[in-house]
Amino acid sequence: MPRQERTFRTQAIILKRRDFGEADRLLTILTPEHGKLSVIAKGARKPTSHKSGHVELFTQVDMLIQRGRDLDIVTQAEMGKPYLELREDLSRGAYASYVAELLDRFTGADDDDFPGLFQLLDDTLNRLCTDSDPRRAVRYYEIRLLDMVGFRPELNICAISQEPIQAEDQFFSYALGGVVSPTAAQINAGLTPVTMLTLKFLRHMQRSPYSHVQSLTVTPELHDETERLMLGYLTYLLERKLQSVDFIRRIRRQ
Repeated sequence: MPRQERTFRTQAIILKRRDFGEADRLLTILTPEHGKLSVIAKGARKPTSHKSGHVELFTQVDMLIQRGRDLDIVTQAEMGKPYLELREDLSRGAYASYVAELLDRFTGADDDDFPGLFQLLDDTLNRLCTDSDPRRAVRYYEIRLLDMVGFRPELNICAISQEPIQAEDQFFSYALGGVVSPTAAQINAGLTPVTMLTLKFLRHMQRSPYSHVQSLTVTPELHDETERLMLGYLTYLLERKLQSVDFIRRIRRQ
């Protein structure tokens, strides 16, 4: 077994942070090669600290990290991408909170089993900064994240009969992780209706690059139904509600 390096330099996107001790910050970060890590930025809350301003939420930072006995320590930090629009626009920032929370819930401590997650997160934060429809960017992120962590929804074959889905309104089973045909749904309770339009939208996102999805004009009604379906499935998988969802809904009401 190779010996773990004592210090390493890495890009990192900051998912969470909280105060730690009198002047430190405890950070949850996602890195390209080391997965998700908990690290401590000593003295980061001091106004004179060279780390102050470089360890903000939802920023990409170049870090030098030293392995510690209990917690790894950030010895250097320099801002790479600030994703400024996420701080300047409350709605876009709320979606960034949701994206980060979702990734955090689906991954464990020191989890490096999903090497594509860093690029997905970076792409999504960039899209939240620039896309005219951030909800579309979030739905695409959900579909791609589920692929990566092993919960890809089945959208083409009935989860019960295993027969191809026909071009008509269907149902979705959170427990089975896929679409259920109207015929199979007659003998199964607890299914969620899904229109064919929503199913086509989900299929398109599942098989297409974002450049193709970005050209779609998504109506508020289609957004609402797709969001209800995806949040229901994600909540079922995680066995808990996502805190950032309530924040997003409060912003919309305002």
